Amino acid sequence: MDGALRFVSPAGWTEKKPCPEDVRSYLHKAVDFISDYYKSVESLPVLPDVKPGYLQRELQAAPPASSASFDVAMKELRAAVVPGMTHWASPNFFAFFPSTNSAAAIAGDLIASAMNTVGFTWQANPAATEMEVLALDWLALLQRLPASFMNRTAAGRGTGGGVILGTTSEAMLGVSGLPRLAVYAADQTHSTFFKACRLAGFDPANIRSIPTGAETDYALDPAKLLEIMRADVDAVLVPTYICATVGTTSSNAVDPVGAIADVAAVFNAWVHVDAAYAGSACICPEFRHHLAGGERVDSISMSPHKWLMTCLDCTCLWVRDTHRLTGSLETNPEYLKNDASESGTVTDLKDMQVGVGRRFRGLKLWMVMRTYGAAKLQEHIRSDVAMAKMFEDNVRSDDRFEVVVPRNFALVCFRIKPRHGMTEEVADEANRELMERLNRTGKAYLAHTVVGGKFVLRFAVGSSLQEERHVRSAWELIKKTTAEIMEEIVVE
Repeated sequence: MDGALRFVSPAGWTEKKPCPEDVRSYLHKAVDFISDYYKSVESLPVLPDVKPGYLQRELQAAPPASSASFDVAMKELRAAVVPGMTHWASPNFFAFFPSTNSAAAIAGDLIASAMNTVGFTWQANPAATEMEVLALDWLALLQRLPASFMNRTAAGRGTGGGVILGTTSEAMLGVSGLPRLAVYAADQTHSTFFKACRLAGFDPANIRSIPTGAETDYALDPAKLLEIMRADVDAVLVPTYICATVGTTSSNAVDPVGAIADVAAVFNAWVHVDAAYAGSACICPEFRHHLAGGERVDSISMSPHKWLMTCLDCTCLWVRDTHRLTGSLETNPEYLKNDASESGTVTDLKDMQVGVGRRFRGLKLWMVMRTYGAAKLQEHIRSDVAMAKMFEDNVRSDDRFEVVVPRNFALVCFRIKPRHGMTEEVADEANRELMERLNRTGKAYLAHTVVGGKFVLRFAVGSSLQEERHVRSAWELIKKTTAEIMEEIVVE
């Protein structure tokens, strides 16, 4: 070979150069598809009516022996793939937490994919590393995180820093393998915490899931945490790691960060704050108090792909002392050594994550912040919170329902409450039936949780295309479906 780049076109011939016209043609058609999708997604059923294995029946099970045009692939995409999608982009999606997006993020992700860079070291792609550092520092400033978490400060390079990862579970992951180490989190903490602890080598017997209750709005009680940690010390265990959550998945509970940091200091334990969802809200001054005490924790993570208009995957992790992370994860093979890394003036982002290879995720995050600016991002958060409050007010005004926990941010946890002699068991069944019927209509999608032993529906506002009319329509559908269910219960 003469070293020229080789390109094999779908038609089967080989050329010694890329084909810009194919890139232009394919991407124009892909962009048209995306634009049409966003125009039509509101009319599509949020949940698909398909069975496991359907796609193998729709598309041939074996790989094709001969080439096909891009138009054929797009036709099959429309006919077979789209009908099997759960449409997270739908404004009628109220399940889990939102998965937000924007034209800026899509464009940034597209350009990053086209460049196809692998920025494991600064030298491997200086712009990719510099962009990630810049975007993370911008976001830290928007949230008013302590300067100790910044990559760059007014005085120069800081002791802290950040990295963009794929998921929150990666941000929670530590390195252990010692049988006497104990870790702690509230029972409302996301299940990925417990998974990450097992992967890190913590003995499952030493992973403490601390019960919460209505008296703390299902947040972690620092007094209870202190009591359990002292008991572990008496049992010759070493309290090592605490995960506090700002905006738990089940109920959006907010653990008291500062008080937990005070308890951790007694035992010199690492404190991580998981603000995957609600961290985005902390760009608004009225929500920043939820991170009070953050200057005393060791790491913080949040996911702009949940609520800050940045498409998957984008989880931001900041640590107060980067050396404590890179000391565990650093790799230094000969073929990656270079002057910039050896100088100590840069942090190679490969050393702040479990893997080595990494995508150019910083570009889409920067694109979003650069094009929206702080004011419009704050407006986006406040609009979603206002719509959630409107929904909460509607629920509270209807005596058939109850709000199970006080609303935080843009999630409302509600249920049909027991009345007229209805038992808790019957109420749970009525709520389960309500969720299933709503989801079968295709006009709304809600998920559930269990809080305080009760089956609870979660109504999460924040899908990128959502407007007040979608929330109102969902509430009308909920009321109508509830009336049908209650009438059946009375008849029975």
